[in-house]
Amino acid sequence: MEPRILLLEDDLSLIDGLEYAMKKHGFQLEIARTVKEAREWIAKEHYDLLLLDVTLPDGTGFSVCEQVRKARNQVPIIFLTAADEEVNVIRGLDSGGDDYITKPFKLGELCSRLRALLRRAGVAQPSRSSLLACGDIAIDLLASRALLKGRALELTHAEYRLLCLLVRNAGRVVTRRVILDELWDGTGDFVDDNTLSVYIRRLREKVEADPSHPEHLITVRGFGYQWKEVPA
Repeated sequence: MEPRILLLEDDLSLIDGLEYAMKKHGFQLEIARTVKEAREWIAKEHYDLLLLDVTLPDGTGFSVCEQVRKARNQVPIIFLTAADEEVNVIRGLDSGGDDYITKPFKLGELCSRLRALLRRAGVAQPSRSSLLACGDIAIDLLASRALLKGRALELTHAEYRLLCLLVRNAGRVVTRRVILDELWDGTGDFVDDNTLSVYIRRLREKVEADPSHPEHLITVRGFGYQWKEVPA
């Protein structure tokens, strides 16, 4: 069955190009041209991925994402933005988005990101145990929930995947390339390195007592990151 994608976009020329590319690459695309219309479709239909433009005549894609996440819907979400500015990246990720792509973009690049997110959403992470623990961090893999000193962490889907990867490799340096390969496309070719920096910073703000002096998530300059065990 073809993956169902809802596109929230009001640019007719871009819509025409995306409809052609999506069909060619095996995706079933449905169109919403306003925030109101997108909310109505999401309320009554099931989608495998949401592709949301940031700026619409009656609102923003951010508000749609926030509403979806409040409903505990973990459908993968990619933002389309015309401004490659960190503030937009942070806003999108904070609202619960999984990725973003800056206009203008290559259709092949977009399709690769779509496939990567759909693959991650549809394949369960293998694990010998349903509980992953390291010092004061515990991750319930079955419930997709992380606890810090017994307190549940409010993580986005991408932040949760990043945390699992780091904790599984606790004590070892995980390179930025490995992280990009594991969390996104297999080649990592279509990932903005700045996005990973944002994820790292946002995760630190949620797990560190002092994000400026991290104890859990350590930067190993020139190599990547290391998760260190902090006693419970």
